[in-house]
Amino acid sequence: MASITSYRRLPAGIIARYVPGVVLVSVITASAYGLRAIPIFSYLSPMISAIFVGMLFANVVGTNSSSGSGVSLSGKRLLRLAVALLGFQISFAQFVDIGARGIAFAAISLGATFIFTLWMGRLLRVDRELVRLLAAGTSVCGASAIAATSSVSNADDEDVAYAVACITLFGTIAMFLFPFVALFAGVSDHTYGLWIGLSVHEVAQVVGAGFQGGVEAGEVAVVTKLARVMMLAPLIICLSIFLSRSQKRSGKAPRGQLVPLFVVGFLSLAVVNSLGAVPDVVREPIVAATPVLLTAAMAALGLGTSVAKLKRYGSRPLLLGFMASVFIAGMSYLMVAMVPWDN
Repeated sequence: MASITSYRRLPAGIIARYVPGVVLVSVITASAYGLRAIPIFSYLSPMISAIFVGMLFANVVGTNSSSGSGVSLSGKRLLRLAVALLGFQISFAQFVDIGARGIAFAAISLGATFIFTLWMGRLLRVDRELVRLLAAGTSVCGASAIAATSSVSNADDEDVAYAVACITLFGTIAMFLFPFVALFAGVSDHTYGLWIGLSVHEVAQVVGAGFQGGVEAGEVAVVTKLARVMMLAPLIICLSIFLSRSQKRSGKAPRGQLVPLFVVGFLSLAVVNSLGAVPDVVREPIVAATPVLLTAAMAALGLGTSVAKLKRYGSRPLLLGFMASVFIAGMSYLMVAMVPWDN
């Protein structure tokens, strides 16, 4: 009888445990979307706004123990689900527009930037976990890549917040600066779009910068950026394998699965989407909901971030983020400007 009674009480207990934190995360998520109506915030993606609003709330207002479980649930678990669902936004047919050369440039740019950032991070003596986040965010796709990388590493919420802040700063500068650079350089719309797609961090920033060069430039920039997003999965798999082997060499038990399930989900959904196996009536609501889930996950990470701890990082990680951003911009520009294109 006692077991039946406790079973009946279980749903109410779960609700009481998780609802306060989930409601708090939902309010911050809604606030992040509301900020888009303010001109100064309109160029920031809600994901980025959410982590800063969450940090502001946690460090000014504060949170209590009753919201801890719900915030934790909305953090990395929701994050993994959202990253997997990004697969519905990828179609292999999209890459036909930039061709094999454009995809090769994306892979070279990504790999070289990631390795350069790791190397410079070691020289600057920046914490390895933070270096990996900055490397992923700069070389792949900003906050989404940082979030995915944090799911297979030992990075804490402060690492994620600092990395997102760096990516936001330098990506926003690039969004406003690069159109003027291209104007003085006199590059074609197609070349400009490739450069933006290969070098600017966030998808929203790519859209903002790309379409300033015209419709063709904007469309090429977005497709090129999607090629980088697609490479998030192999990057996370390689990083997960590297970390697992590193832990084995140090005598520690491997952390998590060798190939994370959310990466398997991402690739599987990308294949399914490419085959057109999911009707639009099912796919489109999922595509619309995915950025909301990512924003909620970022809000949860922001709620777990201490500004006092962020102050301890100093200026070296910021310098690293700047150098990585300059590297990917310079390398990408040289590739697309110096190699002739048929179109």
